[in-house]
Order: sequence, then structure tokens, then C-alpha cells
Amino acid sequence: MKIAFASKDGINVNEHFGWCEKFYIYELDKDDYTLISEIDSSLKFDEEVDKLEYKINCLEDSDIVYVTQIGPKAANMVKSTGIYPMKSSTENEKIEDVLIALKKLINNNPPLWLQRILLK
Repeated sequence: MKIAFASKDGINVNEHFGWCEKFYIYELDKDDYTLISEIDSSLKFDEEVDKLEYKINCLEDSDIVYVTQIGPKAANMVKSTGIYPMKSSTENEKIEDVLIALKKLINNNPPLWLQRILLK
């Protein structure tokens, strides 16, 4: 599965979805995770819907987007494309910690929402 992280530094989850200027996309499976791309999402748009559609297109074919914050309109737009939005549980949560936790979930009775992603 692919997970896009909204990050300023590539180490921590520390960006709001709509303001994010770079997404770090990781491939995650039951054994390991790998950074596969860094996506520039810094273009600016006057209209909110245009901005959100652009951000969603930057996620490529990710299954999850992990952010510090995401508004309800953006979350609904993200969900409608089949991407699962997640908010970090702490400020400056480390990307590596999230990946390790998700790997554990995959290997130990994943919750229903994660099973759906894995079955895609």
C-alpha cells in the first residue's frame, strides 16, 4: 500500500493538507517500507476547490494520506477518490513511527478500514 505524508522536512508529519508543499510517498507492506517519491505540491490556486483537486492529484495512487490537519470539505474530497485521510495523533509525529505502527497493524489483525485498503 502507498501512504502519502504531508511534511515540511521528510522526517515528521507537520503539514496541513491544504497548505502542504511536499508529500513524501512510501510503499508499505507486511515486511518493510520504502520512500518511493517526493511530490512537489507547491502550486498556488485562487479557488479552494482547484487547490484541493490539485493536492489530491499530487497524491498519485496513494491509499492513505497522513496529515496534521484536514478540513471536512478536503477530507470528503479525498475520501471520494478512494484515499483514506488520517490525522497525526501528536504534533511532529515521526513518519518512521507511523510506518512502524501501520506495519504492526498489518501483521496483527488489521482493523476493518485497513483490511479494505489491503484488499484493493
